[in-house]
Amino acid sequence: MSTTKGNGDGDKNIDEWKTRVPYRIHEKNEDFEAIYEASCHCGRVRYQLSKDRPLDAKYCHCSTCQRLHGAPFQWAAIFHKEDINFTHGHHDLGWYDSAEKTTRHKLPCKVSCAYCRTPIMDEGRNMILLFPTLIKFNGNKENIAKFAPSCHMFYNQRVVDIPDGKPKWTGINDQSDLIEDSPPLLKRKRDAETKEAEQEGAHVDSEKK
Repeated sequence: MSTTKGNGDGDKNIDEWKTRVPYRIHEKNEDFEAIYEASCHCGRVRYQLSKDRPLDAKYCHCSTCQRLHGAPFQWAAIFHKEDINFTHGHHDLGWYDSAEKTTRHKLPCKVSCAYCRTPIMDEGRNMILLFPTLIKFNGNKENIAKFAPSCHMFYNQRVVDIPDGKPKWTGINDQSDLIEDSPPLLKRKRDAETKEAEQEGAHVDSEKK
């Protein structure tokens, strides 16, 4: 029987991943209320969402996202894995591990349509990052606004300036420095936290001497 490696845990049955979230197909009698529908460019891969808004949404300007999306930045919305239901084509998906540059399903990994190559999502160990441009909003600006990004990440790698007043981080949000036109109050707060951490570190070092 054919096997494939999944999630780095050794050999797995080639169909086992289809029974786990986010790929498990919800039966019609299950408690899954579809609010949005989305699809890749060719339409072979289609899915539904059961939440009306993401946990968060962000713009990522890292060079990896720029290259893989062929765009200046990635617009990603964070959902729980249980929030998505593939209705078509979950067997037509391809994987890519950008760290090891392999095409096996090892988390975290990037997921795309194996036919038209549209990026579908980034699958993490606990969450998924979906791309709102695949969702059929049908021009509903109120729903589109629910996916508005809260910040920019890896903004120092940007290829275009976006002076929108949102927080702009040099790396992961809340784990790096704020730059450019980030909100002044937030930047001052972050600078104060960094200074306090540095002072505490210096105090600890002096006590060790």
